[in-house]
Amino acid sequence: MHIKEVAKQLNTTPRTIRFYEEKGLITPRKEAGNEYHTFTDKDMLRLSTILALREVGMPINVIKGVLDNPDMGMNDYLNVQRSSLFEKWTEIRDMLHTIDQMIEKTSDDTDLNETIFALARHLKSMKDLRKNWEDKWNFDDQAAGYDQNIKMAGYWFNVHQDYDKALSKAAETLLQPNDVCVDIGVGTGNLGAKFLEKNVRVVGVDQSEEMLKVCAEKHPEIETRKGHFLALPLFDNQADAIVSSYALHHIPDDEKLLALEEMSRVLKDKGQICIVDLMFLDEKHRSDMISHFEENGNHDAIDAIKDEFYADQSKLTEWLTSTGYHVETHEFNDILSMIYAKRKTLS
Repeated sequence: MHIKEVAKQLNTTPRTIRFYEEKGLITPRKEAGNEYHTFTDKDMLRLSTILALREVGMPINVIKGVLDNPDMGMNDYLNVQRSSLFEKWTEIRDMLHTIDQMIEKTSDDTDLNETIFALARHLKSMKDLRKNWEDKWNFDDQAAGYDQNIKMAGYWFNVHQDYDKALSKAAETLLQPNDVCVDIGVGTGNLGAKFLEKNVRVVGVDQSEEMLKVCAEKHPEIETRKGHFLALPLFDNQADAIVSSYALHHIPDDEKLLALEEMSRVLKDKGQICIVDLMFLDEKHRSDMISHFEENGNHDAIDAIKDEFYADQSKLTEWLTSTGYHVETHEFNDILSMIYAKRKTLS
């Protein structure tokens, strides 16, 4: 297919397509003996992805980084598009909510300007939180050897102590055949796969494309989607259960409650949330454990805690309880716990 035909099908212009070619985002094949370019189906799919990502405001250099993998297939392109569109949709939803609040405040003349400015600042901070997360642990690089490198024993500070026990406990979450279970931070699918034998539809969400590839290879029954805690690639009220293991401690504390809000958005009435993660019971427990590690000269433990964002269990359970969940907790060891929450009837 030549450039004019491609432009017509994708509702763009030949000039736009040539611009993306100049920037190295697409490399259509040149026909021998002339200057005509021929676009394959894969070129078309790549170009449609570029157009979609530009539509939601992604810079050219970022798009190039996303699409630089020469082995990307149709599902990979569509996954990237869906993830970006859900992020934009989440941002628009926040904007509409903020505008509604501003309209409500216009009936009150008291400090109106300051109220509106405060709402606008809040909206900007929400946008920044969603966009500024950084994968400083390089999960794409870890994906291939992740399962083999899980430290099960023999380490002075072992974050994976009771790993299998914790995942098995989480798998006891009450689900029925054909229910939808969303596994956030699915990684290589070690938790999500435990629900497959119950004939549950598992949707695995992860920000790492390489982790998703490994998961899909190990467990093709899991539907993999690119996304993250603060912009889940699902519409409202789609999930019967949400599970997550060893993932929540990779987002800062000020984002954890936003993550719970996002989980609640996609959860059905009477839905369930089950989180297995590295956390302390409360701030006193955190302080006591750090003091214990310092007294014993366990610098590995202190470095690990400082490198990540172990949760405060009390704050998570308080939010869930106040938002209409029945909450139970289970402690596997001093740093690993499970929170199980079931949403009460909304009506």
